[in-house]
Amino acid sequence: NFVQGRTSVQGHNVQPNDPKARRVTITQAAVPATATDAPRNLNSLLGVLFVGVLMGALDIAIVGPALPAIGRSFPVTQRQLAWTFTLFVLFNLASTPLMAKLSDRSGRRGIYVLDVSLFAAGSLIVALSPSFAVLLIGRAVQAIGAGGIFPVASAVIGDNFPPERRGRALGLIGAVFGMAFLLGPLLAAGLLAAGWRWLFIINLPIAVVVIVWAWRVLPHRPRQATVGAPFDWPGLLCISAALASLTIGIANLDATRLQSLLQANVWPFLVTAIILLPVFWTLERRALDPVLRPSLLMTRQTRLASLFAAIAGLGEAGMVFIPALAIAALGLSSSASSLMLLPVVLALAAGAPLAGRLLDSIGSRAVISGGLVILGAGGLLTALAGSLTTLILATALMGLGLASVLGAPLRYILLNEAAPEDRTAAQGLLTIFTSIGQLLSGALVGAVAQSHGGGHGGYAAAFTVIGAITILAALSAPFLKSRAQEKVGATASA
Repeated sequence: NFVQGRTSVQGHNVQPNDPKARRVTITQAAVPATATDAPRNLNSLLGVLFVGVLMGALDIAIVGPALPAIGRSFPVTQRQLAWTFTLFVLFNLASTPLMAKLSDRSGRRGIYVLDVSLFAAGSLIVALSPSFAVLLIGRAVQAIGAGGIFPVASAVIGDNFPPERRGRALGLIGAVFGMAFLLGPLLAAGLLAAGWRWLFIINLPIAVVVIVWAWRVLPHRPRQATVGAPFDWPGLLCISAALASLTIGIANLDATRLQSLLQANVWPFLVTAIILLPVFWTLERRALDPVLRPSLLMTRQTRLASLFAAIAGLGEAGMVFIPALAIAALGLSSSASSLMLLPVVLALAAGAPLAGRLLDSIGSRAVISGGLVILGAGGLLTALAGSLTTLILATALMGLGLASVLGAPLRYILLNEAAPEDRTAAQGLLTIFTSIGQLLSGALVGAVAQSHGGGHGGYAAAFTVIGAITILAALSAPFLKSRAQEKVGATASA
């Protein structure tokens, strides 16, 4: 292109003597990767991504059992203790656009190593924390690192795996979360005997292994060589503020009282989030190298994938209330009711690799359509569960449905839709919408359950709503691209 006297800059033709050319970003078309950049062993590449994502997922699964012990170590209330989770969600959401954009600009290897290093540093701060305030700082640092691990891992798969193998690779990574929730409680039980701080110390040797391994096997090829194009700090700060406001507003909602929307610690944050969204859109349209390219959001595939990510997040977070339903409907004890999550986790762990293989053979439209129907049917059956057998079947269906929507299928869509220089940003978009769905789920279930009197009837009504929303969303799935259309898109984005 340079020999011909012109170059392609984000889809625009720019003359070499154009003064604007010094302020734009030249994409990989002008900076091709060499053959030596390709990973020698895709299995080793997948292995380091798997272990890194597993480390982050295990932390989510083991912090819950550690909360009582943490509460005994520091003089804090239960509401203050909840900030151990809330702050993690807040900084995780805020960091995802940053880490995604840095990965697209600077290359995957460096940012993946940075993310794992930050996660390890945060774990060390938590483990050594002399006070609850320091512990929260450590959780925030952990979250900043965790915000990029999964999106970067998905983008690495899109960069290096051929289209016909992407589904299986993404499915294996998606199975990590099911495995984490199987292994997490067992790991927590063993380490808590030595003290809750060991739940975070265990991350350090794993992180060292991942960092050394990643530096050796992850290819280093920056997707963009910048020529004076500034980082989109206004866009990043705007979307981070919007997501932070949304998180705080939803976290302060009283799920049992809808009028809590009018409280001073709720409505200002929700209004701020709503106001900032059009501001962010305007900033991104003007930015030379936006955090999230507006053209990506203009495609039907991306809009549908974002919607389904929020629906899947809604269903995933609703799983938290299954033990409460089991107690109210079947009279199970607290310990026995917690086992009702086992069918969900097993189905998710087994179904994610299967969904990945189906993606490579029949495409995302069929997989996601079936997954949404199964997830919705599981929610409706959970609401009707009058016996232990029915509840086990219903929760297993929800696990299979989640495996067929959340993770591999949606990420597969955006790997095909996004250009190489926007891959991680697109993956981060899914993370954001999934988290929003998870945040809304607690408020929705609590409000519906309370409005129906609580107890069995209240939780049954809540799962009926989740099932109905999911079934309605399934009506939109046929508008996704067909398998033939996906093959064309995968070839173009490879």
